[in-house]
Amino acid sequence: MSARSMAGRLGGLGSRGFGSRGLGPGDGVRRPPRPVVVDEAEERRLLDLDGGLIRSRPRGVLRLTGYLLLTLTLLPVQMVAVALGLRLREQLPVFYHRLCTRLLGFRVVVRGRRLEERPVLYVCNHVSYLDIMVLGSIVPGCFVAKSEVAGWPGFGLLAKLQRTVFVARRRTAVRHHGDAIAERLKSGDNLILFAEGTSSDGTRVLPFKSGLLAAADHEVDGRPLKVQPLSIAYTRLNGMPLGRSLRPFLAWYGDMELAPHLWEVVALGRVTVVVEFHAATSLAEAGSRKDLARTCRDRVADGVARANAGR
Repeated sequence: MSARSMAGRLGGLGSRGFGSRGLGPGDGVRRPPRPVVVDEAEERRLLDLDGGLIRSRPRGVLRLTGYLLLTLTLLPVQMVAVALGLRLREQLPVFYHRLCTRLLGFRVVVRGRRLEERPVLYVCNHVSYLDIMVLGSIVPGCFVAKSEVAGWPGFGLLAKLQRTVFVARRRTAVRHHGDAIAERLKSGDNLILFAEGTSSDGTRVLPFKSGLLAAADHEVDGRPLKVQPLSIAYTRLNGMPLGRSLRPFLAWYGDMELAPHLWEVVALGRVTVVVEFHAATSLAEAGSRKDLARTCRDRVADGVARANAGR
């Protein structure tokens, strides 16, 4: 399975989802400043060094084994919690993802403040399948994904146990999924949405698709739903700034295959990820979905640019 086929599904509905068109290059989206990167020749030299400075096969085997054991241990607990509607069903995924980040060597740096009120629609850029683990470790909430994900071996089960909201791309299913999202918001569930509709290389942020922000149409107790932009950037590997030649070890996009990429990830050293919570907004404040998408994208792009530049 390639990044191109999978990321579009994890990214949400796509521009057709609720009958709105996505943002295009001419929508006035600002380009982020060019990030500071280390010399590519030096990065290649480090990749060729022996001793596991960057990659270590034994480390990869240990981490992958630990991840599988952790998942298999907590899987039945979450199944019971979801089946019985226990509060643990919301708490356990956060605990699980936190353990996963530590096990795989990810240091998550959080900037800004997450809204404490519920529910909130979190709108984020999308770099890799790793985003789910990183965001899941700090944000109690449910992801929004395309309905095809539910049928994937392994991934589908994990997504269901995290109570992912699955949304079909068929226009005939729009009302049904709108009702499902409304029920989730009414019950106080936070929703996490990758608004680009696909994954990127981690250097730039793609235009946000206004059709993906249909959930922002809903009101909660007569008040507009709060929308909080959220940026994620993979910035350092073993303390060294990630340049373009190293970023594909973490960013998963285009035609990259999942299994080889995952093996590279678990064999890596210490990874630093910067997650920034930006000022919240709402559809009522922005005026339209298109303006809301542009506002969120600009704030996220600024956060990614600052993180990649080491600021």
